[in-house]
Amino acid sequence: MQSALKAAFKQCDIASCPLTQQQKQILLQLVEQIQGNSSLQLSDTSNPLDELTSEELQIFLEFVKTQEIANNSWKIQLLNDWLNNQDSGKVQFIRDRYGVEWLYRLHKDHFEDYSTAGDIVKLKVGDRIEVCNALWEWVQVDSPCPPQWFPCSVINIHQATDDEYSYINCSIKFNDGTEYEIQGIYEWNRYHWRWKS
Repeated sequence: MQSALKAAFKQCDIASCPLTQQQKQILLQLVEQIQGNSSLQLSDTSNPLDELTSEELQIFLEFVKTQEIANNSWKIQLLNDWLNNQDSGKVQFIRDRYGVEWLYRLHKDHFEDYSTAGDIVKLKVGDRIEVCNALWEWVQVDSPCPPQWFPCSVINIHQATDDEYSYINCSIKFNDGTEYEIQGIYEWNRYHWRWKS
């Protein structure tokens, strides 16, 4: 429930209607109270990362980040270990305690709650994402031109530098063949794209 609420906070930011920190805190406390008084089980729509203990989460995120830096697929690595009945090292607990069902529920967008500036799961050429039309036009939630999301593919990622700053730019290609470059994909335009579900 907290993941859904955090996603809603991000949508408010994208729609140029951000909530104050106090409003966010009130909503999060309300969710905690509801969860404390409820016997509901975790559903398939919740963020599987929320089910890990803090120590497990840290170990798992370090594993994923290391695999990403090496340009390896962390999920394929774990599945290969499991299929070949090999020990997965520090992340063996994922197999032993949570199983393959948990792994299949985990998607790239689940890392957003635990990532700052895309520091865990990075975009790669060929990834499918959705971008908001707020990248190229002024949009507001209650206007004739509300925010819309468009599917596209990542076709290029490169580092750019100006006088003082270094940032990552990303070129995308829409389904109709149109290409567009997003400057500062992790830095200042992070709220204008999301992983395609």
